[in-house]
Amino acid sequence: GAPNVSTATAVREQHGHDESMHPCAPPDVVVWPQAVGQVQELAALCHRCRVPMVPFGTGTGLEGGVNAVQGGVCFDLSRMDAIAELSLEDFSVTVEPGVTRKALNKHLRGTGLWFPVGTV
Repeated sequence: GAPNVSTATAVREQHGHDESMHPCAPPDVVVWPQAVGQVQELAALCHRCRVPMVPFGTGTGLEGGVNAVQGGVCFDLSRMDAIAELSLEDFSVTVEPGVTRKALNKHLRGTGLWFPVGTV
């Protein structure tokens, strides 16, 4: 329920586009799960009811991947932002999907490590 679910037009439109040229295609509802179990339950319900699922991070993609062209449920993962484990020895870190590059680099500050933006 609220504040973890919204059908407000403004919220749906915010989650229905990214930085791409594609027009807005809002989902029917936006949810903010806060734990893996909640994601699993929501995904199982969507699967059973044959409702499309659209993951949403920060909305900065350039491909239109967050556009809900068939409606459905938008999973905004921004509240799942814990950094679970950092291993300096093997240069690995375990994070939840809502951790941003900036937040990770703030966490890494002082370790001699950083997570740069990749280029191809």
